[in-house]
Amino acid sequence: MRPSSREMASSQITDAKILGGIGSILMILLPVPYAGPALYIAGLVLVIIAVRRIASALGDQRIFNDALVSVILLIVGLAAGVAIVLLTGLASIIQLLSMFSMNGGTFGDLAQGEVFQLITAVLGSILVGLLVLWGFSIASSIYLRKSFNAIGVRLRSSLFPTVGILYIVGAVLAIILIGFIIWLVALILQIIAFFTLPTEPPQPESVGP
Repeated sequence: MRPSSREMASSQITDAKILGGIGSILMILLPVPYAGPALYIAGLVLVIIAVRRIASALGDQRIFNDALVSVILLIVGLAAGVAIVLLTGLASIIQLLSMFSMNGGTFGDLAQGEVFQLITAVLGSILVGLLVLWGFSIASSIYLRKSFNAIGVRLRSSLFPTVGILYIVGAVLAIILIGFIIWLVALILQIIAFFTLPTEPPQPESVGP
């Protein structure tokens, strides 16, 4: 017997609970030495798959589209930040290393003004790259909040909108260290939010006469 559409939706949400919960756990392992970035990426992929399952179960493609745009913005921001650092600061870095090597591992006998200018150029390029990444991360968090807010409303989960807000606050405050603490709290709540999703989509509200 072919499963009903409601049974299929329930199965997709159940899958999303597992995939999203496990993916969120992997994301929180980002600080782990060496393996952290790989674990984060794997977790992010699982979360995106989970959101896609939820969007399919609810018949609302915008939920997945907003989450996907969020990830794309984050990737573009990271790539743009790295590109800016490389394009504007790489020449100064190479010149500094060359001067350092030719002077026996010290800058002592070199023109301090030139060294200072090169170091300033490197630090400036890094700062610009970080500011670009910061701006993209804020935009990314806004789209993620839209996705999570829709999930919270449709599945009647108050945690998802809260997670979305925390991501925005964390992104804005990432310029100071407290932003990363808020990001960590958001991930912890995200784990709970996925694992506490209802196994059944809510019944559609009946329309009165």
